[in-house]
Amino acid sequence: MTSEGFVTCLWFDGQAEEAANHYTSIFKNARIGKISRYTDAGPGPAGSVMVVEFEMNGQKFIGLNGGPEYKFTPAVSFQIFCADQAEVDYYWDRLTEGGSEVACGWLVDKYGLSWQVVPTVLMEMVGDPDPVKAKKATEAMLSMTKFDIAALQAAYAAS
Repeated sequence: MTSEGFVTCLWFDGQAEEAANHYTSIFKNARIGKISRYTDAGPGPAGSVMVVEFEMNGQKFIGLNGGPEYKFTPAVSFQIFCADQAEVDYYWDRLTEGGSEVACGWLVDKYGLSWQVVPTVLMEMVGDPDPVKAKKATEAMLSMTKFDIAALQAAYAAS
């Protein structure tokens, strides 16, 4: 097995460079890498972006302009674990620009990619060994779109 980890390839229909620039503007520890362009051999127009390499929080990605054949689905999503409400709000607001809110911390960005913006404290609450506390936290979670940490904590404490 490889010891180099994995690179996630994201298939776009002409927006790979735009998407890479968007994502790297959101994450503080991010950068654009090599950009490769189509040649006369195609299949894209010569000189247009074929792939763009980028990295966010140590995770490597390749944005591929592969055409309209494939679209993102919620079957694959990226989770962002947030330390506090300010972080939840920051990622939620930036990633929903031009996209849509779903439920339970899920959203779809303007490129169709699904994200989960999750406060780390939520995982502790829903995983609590006390079934009553875990149930109350889960019920609160299921009623939300974007997570409100104070409301989650209040529900959890009310058990």
